[in-house]
Amino acid sequence: MHRLLREPLLHFFVIGALLFALYAGLQRDVAKAPHEVVVTRGQQQSLVLQFLRTRQRAPTPQEQLGLIESWVREEVLYREGVAMGLDRDDPVVRRRVGQKLEFIADGGMPPPPTATELQAWLESHPDKYATQARYSLEQIHFDPARRGERLTADIAAARRALDDGKPVRSDSTMLPAELSDAPVSDVQRVFGRAFVDALHEMPVGRWQGPVRSGFGVHLVRVLDRVPEQRTTLEQARPEIERDLLQARAAEASATYFEKLRVRYRVRVEPAEATTADAR
Repeated sequence: MHRLLREPLLHFFVIGALLFALYAGLQRDVAKAPHEVVVTRGQQQSLVLQFLRTRQRAPTPQEQLGLIESWVREEVLYREGVAMGLDRDDPVVRRRVGQKLEFIADGGMPPPPTATELQAWLESHPDKYATQARYSLEQIHFDPARRGERLTADIAAARRALDDGKPVRSDSTMLPAELSDAPVSDVQRVFGRAFVDALHEMPVGRWQGPVRSGFGVHLVRVLDRVPEQRTTLEQARPEIERDLLQARAAEASATYFEKLRVRYRVRVEPAEATTADAR
């Protein structure tokens, strides 16, 4: 018996049996214990940041609870799917993992910019926050296809009639005969860029033209013009702060990706030759 107890092979079997029993016990404990999903502060910050980027505002407390519940539901379904092997070669899962890494790279909510930084951003993007010029106008449309060779003479005759205070009928068109206090972007959307460019130098209250557009030729009378006005920081602070934070986040994300990208060698295999290429 003493010799048997000193036998190395017996020691091996005993130790193996103990390890197997210990492993089986641990597995039973894990099977009995509920799975734990921890919503960390960092994950909550990521959810809030994603909401802020999408809605351009912070979520309410009730909306934040909804974000957390949606994330928990997604996490539970994801874990069950992984356990079933559904994550293999799945482009949706692949994209989701990449999004998670981007959230981690964001590092949570960035610090708010200072007034000096906001003012510098405004000065470097003045046109983005300027108040658009606005126009009130009348127009008379002449269809070149309908008028043909008479177009130039008809326009000249119409100008003389208008100068004498006589009414002139427009050719049939879906274009509005009048615009009232319309921002320049709306005028351009209706009549086109060339038409808007001609308006800038027109005197107010007098018929002018001919002015060309994509629809034909027009006589135009500007009734009122409100010039473009620059916006101050006080007038547009929320929009400026939002745009600056988004620009910083995009720059940080691009920098982070470039640091990762240099660690990889990309090899693009040539596409298979098509039947046409083979010929």
